[in-house]
Amino acid sequence: MMEWMFFLFQKNAEAAEEGKQRLIDLILQGGPLGIAIVGILLLLSFIAVYIFIERYLTIKKAARIDQNFMNNIRASILAGNIEGAKALCRNTDSPIARMVEKGLMRIGKPLRDIEAAIENVGNLEVFKLEKNLSTMANIAGAAPMLGFFGTVTGMIIAFYKMATEANVTPDLLAGGIYQALITTAFGLAIGIFAFVGYNYLVAMVDKVVFEMERHTVEFIDLLQEPTNT
Repeated sequence: MMEWMFFLFQKNAEAAEEGKQRLIDLILQGGPLGIAIVGILLLLSFIAVYIFIERYLTIKKAARIDQNFMNNIRASILAGNIEGAKALCRNTDSPIARMVEKGLMRIGKPLRDIEAAIENVGNLEVFKLEKNLSTMANIAGAAPMLGFFGTVTGMIIAFYKMATEANVTPDLLAGGIYQALITTAFGLAIGIFAFVGYNYLVAMVDKVVFEMERHTVEFIDLLQEPTNT
């Protein structure tokens, strides 16, 4: 049984290595321009993956909200312990805590000023959450276009060889055709990943923004609560 499993593992490893070598050979068949385009596309793919992972972790951390946070803020404010509420905000690493802290620092001023201060902090927090998302959106649009550029240049090379060579063989046209197909495939794959990843991250940001707005309304209502009792 162990020998059979080892045999299957060895065969899979050999198949993977062979497929990797074939892919490298196909890229090399594309010529200098095809290799350059694939290299740029690979660089864009690394950037897109890095941005997606970094933003995902950052936004997920920002979306992690302690359900007792606002309850503790409410209890501190109603007890007149504003400094305790500020300390709680400083010890909580989240956009909502920083917005509430700014509101607490403006207590005693007109409600409109407090709302404006909270809104300014909220805009800054949203800007931080959306950092590098525009770059990912650009990659989603640029990668397929770059792939199609490789397609066009590859076909130009193939047709040029057909027009200038007396004896046209499949091997003669292979370089241009390989360039056309490989760059198109790479460009579309990277563009699809970047497009889906961008929209997923935007949806995560929208969810965090909704929570920020909800807690802002709750905090403003809380500031008015003592005066209504």
